[in-house]
Amino acid sequence: MKYLAVILGIFGAEWKLKNHIEETKEEGQAEKKCGGFLVIGKHHNRGAFLNFGESRQKWVAAVSVLFAAALTVLFVLTLGMRGRGLLKWGLTLLLGGAYSNTYDRLVRKYVVDYVSFHVPGGLGKVVFNIGDFCIMIGALLSVIGYSK
Repeated sequence: MKYLAVILGIFGAEWKLKNHIEETKEEGQAEKKCGGFLVIGKHHNRGAFLNFGESRQKWVAAVSVLFAAALTVLFVLTLGMRGRGLLKWGLTLLLGGAYSNTYDRLVRKYVVDYVSFHVPGGLGKVVFNIGDFCIMIGALLSVIGYSK
């Protein structure tokens, strides 16, 4: 099944990338790529997006598990529907990212983030991982796919 392969691919690639970052980078150490536009480093996010809930890690982990479980149920229900390809692909990306970050929260007790963008303003201080991008793009595709 193609959707499952993509979910596992996202999870596996993220697992490998995060382990590589953990083994090769020091927290706060940054390496500029693509003419300085991309910044690769290591950041341990102990909360949710932008470290929200950092002081309540167990709560954030529980919400992450519930969110991933609810999305899994919704995904399984959509598999039996004809059409709805955009919704299915959106949920696929969402689940790949959600499983990766949830795994981190449960096993590592923090999410490994490693990429930021050298841009003016506050966005340059936000550190992401591939799972975060999958979640954002997946959420957008899911909303568009659901509304059709």
